[in-house]
Amino acid sequence: MKIIVLMKQVANKDAILRINKEATWIEEGDLSYEVNESDGYALEESLRLKEKHGGGEVVVCSMGPQRVKSVIKDALARGADRAIHVVGDDTLRLSPFAAAWVLAEAIRGEQADLILTGLQSDDNGYAQTGVILAELLGVPHATIVIEVDAAGEQLRVKRELESGWYQWYTIQKPALLTIQSGISQIRYATLKGIMAAKKKEIKEVQPALEALAAAAHQRVTKIYFPLKTKQTQFLGDGDAKAGAALLAEKLRTEARVF
Repeated sequence: MKIIVLMKQVANKDAILRINKEATWIEEGDLSYEVNESDGYALEESLRLKEKHGGGEVVVCSMGPQRVKSVIKDALARGADRAIHVVGDDTLRLSPFAAAWVLAEAIRGEQADLILTGLQSDDNGYAQTGVILAELLGVPHATIVIEVDAAGEQLRVKRELESGWYQWYTIQKPALLTIQSGISQIRYATLKGIMAAKKKEIKEVQPALEALAAAAHQRVTKIYFPLKTKQTQFLGDGDAKAGAALLAEKLRTEARVF
């Protein structure tokens, strides 16, 4: 079984964020970077599937400038077999559709049995790229996956739904799954794995120009930190019973806590 894992490099969770002068993104000069959390779980699930079924190939694909190599090398050290690096500074601010288009062109020729990616990125949080990629590749998909059974020709996946509900879902391979964080315990790279990663292939490809042009249909016009405000509202006009009734109504219709 050939599994492709899509991994994104994002700003470290503990990084101090500063908005740039144009208010269109954050200042990236002083940031440190790490792998997107749910993508790390997608990699771990791919490695477990490979081990469980006694063979196969895990191919990591990541997109961005040369600093993305650190994410790729870490994935190779953890056990991935080879990697595809879609190189380009212009790929950082792509819309979900454009990003999916670039990735589709990069991995289409691999003819993978399974494509895994994280549920969403920690920076933009669109949760759309994986779904759009499945459509562009013409394969079925399942989202918010927390368990995978890849025995046989069909896939059985367990999905997390709202309000504590779950769903078992059966789809045909090839397929794309977006993985929820916490699906398993992520392994560390061993010294043996780090040494072996130095000999593994990292294929560099250039993004399709048409896909980069497609980014123009969506753009960020402004980002800003949430404004902190306080507002006091007196309910019931001195009548405790009426105030309690109004409070219950607001909790139900506005806060929606019950």
